Amino acid sequence: MKLISRPLPPLASHSFKTASALTLILAAQWAHAEDSRLQTVTVQASKITASEEARLKLDEVAGGVSLVKAAEVERGRSATLEDTLAYQPGVYAQSAGGNDAIKISIRGSGANTSPGYFREGTKFLFDGLALTGSGGTPYELLETQGLDYTEVLRGANAFQYGALSLGGAINMVTNSGLTAPGNHVRLEAGSFGWRKQQLSTGGVVGDGDYYVSLSNSERDGYQDWTFTKAKGVVTNFGYRFNPKLETRLFVRYREEYHESSGTLTKAQLKHNSSHTNPVALASRDDSTKRGSTWVGSKTTYTFDDDATLDFGLVYHNYPQVLYRKSTVNPNYWDWRDLNLSLTYNRSDQIQGHTSNTSLSLTSTQHLQAGVKTYNGNPASSTYGALQKQARYTGSFDRMFAAGNDLQLTDRLWLSTGLSLSQIKRDIEVRYSDRANTSPYPDHYNYDSWNVAPRLGLRYEITPNFQVFGNVSRSIDPPSSWSSSGSGVASNYAKTLTEQKANTVEFGVRGKAGIFDGSLAVYRSWIKDELLTVEVIPATRTTAAVNSTSNASPTIHQGIEAGLDTQLWQSARGETVNLRQAYTLNDFYYRNDARFGANELPGLPKHVYQAELQYRHPDGFYAGVNVRSVSSTAVDYANTLYAPSYTIFGAKLGYEAPSKKWQVYLDVKNLTDQNYVTAIQPIYDAQGKDVAALYPGDGFGAFTGVAFNF
Repeated sequence: MKLISRPLPPLASHSFKTASALTLILAAQWAHAEDSRLQTVTVQASKITASEEARLKLDEVAGGVSLVKAAEVERGRSATLEDTLAYQPGVYAQSAGGNDAIKISIRGSGANTSPGYFREGTKFLFDGLALTGSGGTPYELLETQGLDYTEVLRGANAFQYGALSLGGAINMVTNSGLTAPGNHVRLEAGSFGWRKQQLSTGGVVGDGDYYVSLSNSERDGYQDWTFTKAKGVVTNFGYRFNPKLETRLFVRYREEYHESSGTLTKAQLKHNSSHTNPVALASRDDSTKRGSTWVGSKTTYTFDDDATLDFGLVYHNYPQVLYRKSTVNPNYWDWRDLNLSLTYNRSDQIQGHTSNTSLSLTSTQHLQAGVKTYNGNPASSTYGALQKQARYTGSFDRMFAAGNDLQLTDRLWLSTGLSLSQIKRDIEVRYSDRANTSPYPDHYNYDSWNVAPRLGLRYEITPNFQVFGNVSRSIDPPSSWSSSGSGVASNYAKTLTEQKANTVEFGVRGKAGIFDGSLAVYRSWIKDELLTVEVIPATRTTAAVNSTSNASPTIHQGIEAGLDTQLWQSARGETVNLRQAYTLNDFYYRNDARFGANELPGLPKHVYQAELQYRHPDGFYAGVNVRSVSSTAVDYANTLYAPSYTIFGAKLGYEAPSKKWQVYLDVKNLTDQNYVTAIQPIYDAQGKDVAALYPGDGFGAFTGVAFNF
């Protein structure tokens, strides 16, 4: 017998499973060689992709995490993050009005924030660099263009990204010239006037690589007054100076305009969900993102002992205009953020056991932040008199974190972490056209320090199956603008403090036979939860007034379950797979003086999604899907609920084995069901059918084609 070996690439400390798999392959081939004398055994290791390597790293987290490949999403419509985050347990992502201002919540984070506002309660990142700042997360850059994959880390499991939010983090990773070489054209069109064009190119030049993607999209809208248009560019440039030093530069730019339809009553939803609330139609709100720019860089230095030091820097400029046609009442927002990050990672051996240590420092600060609100005359060409000017410049979030993953035995790992955060809010109402009669000052500084520990255990029953558990503390600061927003009626600063929660989580994940899935159960005890409520409804001439306040103690608990099952496989390689995801959202007051143990409004208690798909090895695929959602509390008094619903869809397509081209047809809401995607929480509806429901799209068909050359 002759054994020919080829050199294998070095395995990083996080590739424990990869090493185990290779060991098993070598052992099996050696045994086969012993039984088949005088045969040649060739061992060759294939290079894993960037998304596969990221999945291996996520498997080392002692908590609920998941990864979404962009290639899987692009087998159907790829319009907003609703499409990307579908079938992700614990994640609620639903579009309202068809624009990028979708409602996103993880474990009830930001549950009461309506679509159209900045995202809160979850940290968003591009390539590990922060998008989220002291003002929350602007949504115009939260779109699917140019992504390789998306990581979802729930709760304190996002520790590695400096995220202390109850909802954790969503990290969107951009394509590079290494992961998406060549040229790519993608065209989409469909119902409600949807059309999207994307052109990208990437490649490697010497020691560097590049990726550039351009996109343009428009949507006439399902409801009246919901036209949307956007265009943008995404770039990723990398260069390797030497084996120890490499850097990347990311640039994202996007312009967006969308019209806001407003909310419906249950009666209006049932009668015709494509119509717009008459009050909303008369006021004719819209939003213009005049050109948001996000420029980030990440430089990595590798030491002689394979320890690494990452330095990240981001400049983010996101101006916008919120406009109200009925009163010529524009709000001008000016935002400029600077984000810094510094992370040191190393791996050591302690008495034969691996110890992975990380030290990180992150900072996000408003370089410039403020809003001006005007009260104009509809017949006038000017915007009229200044009503309010608020300033938030100088507000920041800073965090220092130390973490360690220690291998106690061959299969048992201990994760520890400690975060120290500083939260500062500098809020000044520089001008108001009405006197301040409140007990709060026009200008105040809020500066708070907090400690957030984390402790987790992960046990590998088999190389492909593990159980985990963790306890953690989360800190959610109020956004800078929530203390004194742009609304004319909310002129004075209100005292808000950060939301704190203690969370316990247990779960399992892995593969066994035809099954591949995860299950996590968690419970969070929350103090001073930041809840938003509509206190004054909109009229034909005035905008709705929303208020954010710290609540009495609340509980968030739930179940996050995902399961992929291969139901059938033929000898030719045909497969039938069933993908399922279930989320239980059980959020309620512990013992509120006004609302007792009422459930919190904004999110449904039960969400179930499933897809049954047939795939042929030659590239053809077809399937049906379902989303079933329970009723949702609309008000804190629990006197009004949005109706439950079940909608069905279907998808079919063809992906050439050569990967040169692809075509698909994606059909949504086959039965043309009237349903609710999001809620505008009301304090107490008193059982009345108030306008607080955002309707989902009716029956729609979407098609797309992609070419690679």
